[in-house]
Amino acid sequence: MPHHPIEPVYNHASRLLVLGSFPSVKSREQGFFYGHPQNRFWKVTSAVFACDEPKTIDEKRSFLLENGIALWDVIASCEIEGSSDSSIKNVVPNDLSRILPCTQIKQIFVNGKTAQKYYNKYLREVLGQDAVCLPSTSPANAAWSLERLIREWGILKNSTLTPQGNIH
Repeated sequence: MPHHPIEPVYNHASRLLVLGSFPSVKSREQGFFYGHPQNRFWKVTSAVFACDEPKTIDEKRSFLLENGIALWDVIASCEIEGSSDSSIKNVVPNDLSRILPCTQIKQIFVNGKTAQKYYNKYLREVLGQDAVCLPSTSPANAAWSLERLIREWGILKNSTLTPQGNIH
């Protein structure tokens, strides 16, 4: 059963937490989030924050931290066939208590319906916090154009401007 091989990205100034479901095969091979070249996460988020698209892992990590974004996944381990979200079974959720107390997270977002499903099943009640579901940046979500994703994900930028209570 694969275990999540990628450490979360966050620091004390992180204000937003974006959670995926579980890393794809390409992401697990690269050792960093959204490693599949067809996944639009980096194109979308860099457009939202009007930045150049980060290419290297160091650039991606810097981009996230400079924009107050913490990044991880809902699932710590599971049974999965390849990168197929529909094949996920025997989920063990990640423990977000290692991130939330040492950040300024004001809002949690999930990248797609699978992340939302497992967040709601395992973490929502524990944290007492709903997550905002954003449309998946996965290439499997071909119905969403890049422009439409950028519009919907624009809420990330707006959320960094609106003071809200911290999540604990």
